[in-house]
Amino acid sequence: MPENHPDIEISRRRLLGTVGAAGAAGLALGGASGALAHSALAGSGSGSATGAAGSLSSLGATQVAFHGDHQAGITTPLQAKGHVVAFDLAAGAGRTEAAALLRRWSDTARRLMAGETAPTADSGIALDAGPSSLTVTFGFGHSFFERTGLGARRPTALDPLPDFSSDRLDAQRSNGDLWVQIGANDGLVAFHALRALQKDAGDAARVRWQMNGFNRSPGATGTPMTARNLMGQVDGTGNPKPSEPDFDQRIFVPAAGPGPAEHAWMGGGSYAVVRRIRMLLDDWDKQSLAQQEQVIGRTKATGAPLTGGGETTEMALDKIGADGKPVIPSNAHARISAPEQNGGAAMLRRPFSFHDGIGSDGAPDAGLLFICWQADPLRGFVPVQRKLDRGDALSAFIRHESSGLYAVPPGPRSGEYVGQRLLEG
Repeated sequence: MPENHPDIEISRRRLLGTVGAAGAAGLALGGASGALAHSALAGSGSGSATGAAGSLSSLGATQVAFHGDHQAGITTPLQAKGHVVAFDLAAGAGRTEAAALLRRWSDTARRLMAGETAPTADSGIALDAGPSSLTVTFGFGHSFFERTGLGARRPTALDPLPDFSSDRLDAQRSNGDLWVQIGANDGLVAFHALRALQKDAGDAARVRWQMNGFNRSPGATGTPMTARNLMGQVDGTGNPKPSEPDFDQRIFVPAAGPGPAEHAWMGGGSYAVVRRIRMLLDDWDKQSLAQQEQVIGRTKATGAPLTGGGETTEMALDKIGADGKPVIPSNAHARISAPEQNGGAAMLRRPFSFHDGIGSDGAPDAGLLFICWQADPLRGFVPVQRKLDRGDALSAFIRHESSGLYAVPPGPRSGEYVGQRLLEG
């Protein structure tokens, strides 16, 4: 049967209808406001057999909107599978070719996020699945603007990140003209999107680097909870929340505000810092539980600060123990990275874990694909990383191996492609 035969389209729609009926109460659509969309887990019961079955049956039906004020994949809840990939424009390709590529990519992303087949030569990888919370997010690197003759429209916030003493960066796995983040709650759906976008690139762009990640699957815990990283730590407790009054101010570029008019295309967009952080897990696992908790400043079991309470309890940074020392050590990761220790600097951390096999020394090549979002990296990531670079106890157990900074434009309006306001404005 031909790859784009109408019967395939009908079978996918019928499947979505069936899955959606089984878990309609949990169907979540990504809102244009960029507020977090809850997965079906939120309405599926509390761990009973019936609740568990409801969670699983509705998982594939969850859809995130492609159009909106902000691109999907920023405030969308963490997905189980992810790919991040950077492309460089081909030699001789410029603004015209970049615009055509973003138009193709946007059309493909819109269709796949709706649970449809790819517009051309669909591979059939995901024919049996719903959209599974698929998101595709696009960004522009520093070098993109020179390649396309748009240097005057490059925001100053996209200036290269400063060097950090703990960096051990691989230039071949850093930066890039274009950046794409893919997330989904099904591995085949995520790979399908990656494959379709790679084919769409054609002769206009080539892959510079690509990395794969994962998180805990929705529904794997009795109740929704903050994710754990590969060190076993609850990771992301201090993230700003959309319900906070200054959330948009911290995470998204103002739609209208200070700055030259030629940078107005970024209004409603955000900046993504992407770092491959290798975790030295063998060294970490040799530490006692008490030593690990001193390094982080939080209990491993619950993520609560060492000064007491639950995961979301404020850290009592001035609390002194019986030994006359701060209960949360002065070099603890949680203390150094806390917004109140960094002039209120905040970023939305939305990472994936990775594991790329076992090295020749027998150690796992594993860690965190760190992705953070902010309105201005010079006020978000940079000041926090500078402080961590100077004395974070966790530095002995991690290694920053690649880095990138990308301007992620606002979500496209209906009929628009991502980046159109830059490329055609």
